[in-house]
Amino acid sequence: MLSILNAKNNKIRKEKYKDLLIVAEKTIGYAHSAVSILDSTVFPDPLQATMAQGINEEIKRLIPLAEGVISQTRRRVINKEKVPASEKIVSIFEPHTDIIIKDRRDTLFGHKICVSGGPSNLITDCLILKCNPADTNLTVEMLDRHEQIYGRYPQKVSLDGGFASKSNLQEAKSRGIKDVCFAKKRGLKETDMCKSTWVYNKLRRFRAGIEAGISWLKRCFGLSRCTWKSLRSFKSYVWTSILAANLFTIARSETAT
Repeated sequence: MLSILNAKNNKIRKEKYKDLLIVAEKTIGYAHSAVSILDSTVFPDPLQATMAQGINEEIKRLIPLAEGVISQTRRRVINKEKVPASEKIVSIFEPHTDIIIKDRRDTLFGHKICVSGGPSNLITDCLILKCNPADTNLTVEMLDRHEQIYGRYPQKVSLDGGFASKSNLQEAKSRGIKDVCFAKKRGLKETDMCKSTWVYNKLRRFRAGIEAGISWLKRCFGLSRCTWKSLRSFKSYVWTSILAANLFTIARSETAT
């Protein structure tokens, strides 16, 4: 692995990947042999039998994942094929996970989460996504979810800059939303989005407050890192954090009055 990371050029890196694939395929062969032995062996000691069964089941779980990683590596590195995100395996420990941030320094794994909030400081909706879709493809879905949950579209919305596009603005306006603020304009005029610059600036400040709320969720309710295993547990972890934050917000408002 270090030789791949430290390779001076793509040609050397490709050769190192080929060596790694050979080792990985041999390892899978050993794993299949181990499964055959464990399946055919009768252990007289119940404790040994239980341990052997657990090891056997874990090997059987890992084999198809390892084969998938080998396949995608051959497609991506050797054949120069672009592998869709939905087909990628990025973790054998949490196969459901996606790459959500990737740069030269860090690669962060998990799932993209879209949250909605209002003047009450409560989180009013949460969408846990698969395959890390672009924000511009999520605007209409989040607006329609609001209508499905609460029976009407909001009068005003303030969205992160990644959601900005002319088509998304038109879709929002067609749903009767009067003022739409994108944090980044991306060629859109303030007066096209909102009825006045004053309204645009007010909505932009409101979005900054929502961002502060997200930071609060990460700091105080553990939303920066999920420590539970499996996709179902991941979703439970996220919703538990949001529920706890909402209950805290309600309790704080009650004590303030």
